[in-house]
Amino acid sequence: MVYEATTSAPVNIACIKYWGKRDTKLILPTNSSLSVTLDQDHLRSTTTSRVDASFEEGDKLWLNGKEDVIKDGGRLWVCIKEMRAWRKELEEKDSSLPPLSSWPLRIASYNNFPTAAGLASSASGLACLVASLSKLYELPQTPSQLSLIARQGSGSACRSLFGGFVAWREGSDPSGNDSLAEEVAPRDHWPEMHALICVVSDAKKGTSSTSGMQRTVETSSLLKNRLEVVPERMEAISQAIKSKDFEQFAKITMIDSNSFHAVCLDTSPPIFYLNDVSRAIIALVEELNRASGKNIAAYTFDAGPNAVIYALEENMPVIIGAVKKYFPTTEEFEDPFKTQTNDLPEGFDVRVVREGGWEKGAVKGLIHTRVGDGPRTLGKEESLLNEQGVPKTLA
Repeated sequence: MVYEATTSAPVNIACIKYWGKRDTKLILPTNSSLSVTLDQDHLRSTTTSRVDASFEEGDKLWLNGKEDVIKDGGRLWVCIKEMRAWRKELEEKDSSLPPLSSWPLRIASYNNFPTAAGLASSASGLACLVASLSKLYELPQTPSQLSLIARQGSGSACRSLFGGFVAWREGSDPSGNDSLAEEVAPRDHWPEMHALICVVSDAKKGTSSTSGMQRTVETSSLLKNRLEVVPERMEAISQAIKSKDFEQFAKITMIDSNSFHAVCLDTSPPIFYLNDVSRAIIALVEELNRASGKNIAAYTFDAGPNAVIYALEENMPVIIGAVKKYFPTTEEFEDPFKTQTNDLPEGFDVRVVREGGWEKGAVKGLIHTRVGDGPRTLGKEESLLNEQGVPKTLA
């Protein structure tokens, strides 16, 4: 009997940013946040978890084919420990269950996108691990309850346990039991929501999110103001999503992205996640909105230079055309709309972007995607492990 589960989990990109912890051990945030889950057909993590009494040398983990250390007391270790504890509770209530909680684990995980490049790889990966272990251990917990564990691995991971539009509630209990993720609206509520990811850099960022946000909490005077306005933004953007009001959604998304990067700059020493290309993309989106007479696009940037541009499907060809015109990419882009680069709104002021556009490669590549679903359970044929419990890529 092989005890194994393979799952995939999505990336989520926040519209209201999580930045700062009030408890670094439990990963309790200083403010609530809200994100859009992106389609797994384009960006996902896949994880296979297997237990066997015959496995030696304890638990083992491989990430993208390379063995990694499960550090005692580390975040990954905590997630595994908590999931095992839930399985053990089931075994204690039903002696007929195999003692999976006591057997060593073999875990293989693979991301189909750049790790540590500001594309929320840790969120997708930790959510996938928790989803995989939940299936392996046949746990009854809901996605919100599972988010309590995923949160302790990577804060944003709790939001990747849902599809659609997701809120991570700040909570107030010191134990963290009310700091969890909840669905605001499912994927099918607003399927017209699309996203264009502009990969400005796939290099590992200079300041990690973990160290950066703690420096902000310790040194930024602007953070206090941000924390005061986030609750109102959370309510307003939730209502915009429920009523499918893109103009309001876009306004709040861009304001909050700018607010987040402002507190990064207000940190001592300052944190620079955006670069000149990032700022040029902001100028491009702002001018597209001005020339269109309404918000047809919304930019947002996580802790990195890569832009995520949200737009409704009907307006995505204009966005893609403008980006292709002024930011020619080195990587070939399969444009689903076959857009023309001269299809700009009447009155668009070309002076807001560098004359003649940026050199080829300023934006390395584009990823067009849309709002997506939550974790998926995959079949045995998609397992990442071979019969010996080693990644197939290493066999």
